[in-house]
Amino acid sequence: MLVAERYERIVQWVNERGSMRVSELSELCQVTEETIRRDLDRLEMAGRLRRSHGGAVSIKDQPQQPEIPYAEREITHAEEKRRIAEEAVNRIVPKDRILLDASSTAWYMAACMPDIPLTVLTNSIKVAAELASKEKIEVISTGGILAQRSLSFVGPLAERSLDAYHVDKAFLSCKGIHLERGVSESNELQARIKNRMVGMADQVILLADSSKFGVQAFTHVAELGDIDAIITDKRLGADMLRQLAERSIDVTTV
Repeated sequence: MLVAERYERIVQWVNERGSMRVSELSELCQVTEETIRRDLDRLEMAGRLRRSHGGAVSIKDQPQQPEIPYAEREITHAEEKRRIAEEAVNRIVPKDRILLDASSTAWYMAACMPDIPLTVLTNSIKVAAELASKEKIEVISTGGILAQRSLSFVGPLAERSLDAYHVDKAFLSCKGIHLERGVSESNELQARIKNRMVGMADQVILLADSSKFGVQAFTHVAELGDIDAIITDKRLGADMLRQLAERSIDVTTV
């Protein structure tokens, strides 16, 4: 069996059964389990299945929401995002090591960020390009699979590259913030890399306009308890502000 044919067979079997173990695939394909593990890694990077402990899981029937194109996100609630970004920049001091995700609000942060000594780690092409003209800021990009709609790097390579770093502050956005179900994203690849980002920072600051609250998007990112501070706009209701305060989450409205 040729390698390309083996890949197609593996995806077909996993989709038909929903999930399969490495040992089963090894027997069906008549290759070693180590070969199957490498195959599954490559197929996950290509977005054709998801690795699980000891095997692989189908992604065929998962109702993932498509990402909103960057150009559309950039102009949605634009004024609120600018104010949120400006407040976030005020929390940065010289020589900070910070992380910016691939949200449009993070791009607004990059646009208004002063040229001061900083290290900025990002998975966003737009953020990296915006900071390129600022000579005192060192920019580190994750690399990985390019998600065209968000102009961001995602996937196993992007996730693994984050493991090499630790930052003082991580500035993230999301698709939904729910009091019981936490922070969520529209698809699994974005959720997985943002989950890694949450775990690598001394302080996690969530940037979210008021339309994101009460929303549960497709894939879980983090619990609300993992978030240190939220910056949002003044349209957020008093009841939501009270409940966030009860959970000891610092909320700033701008």
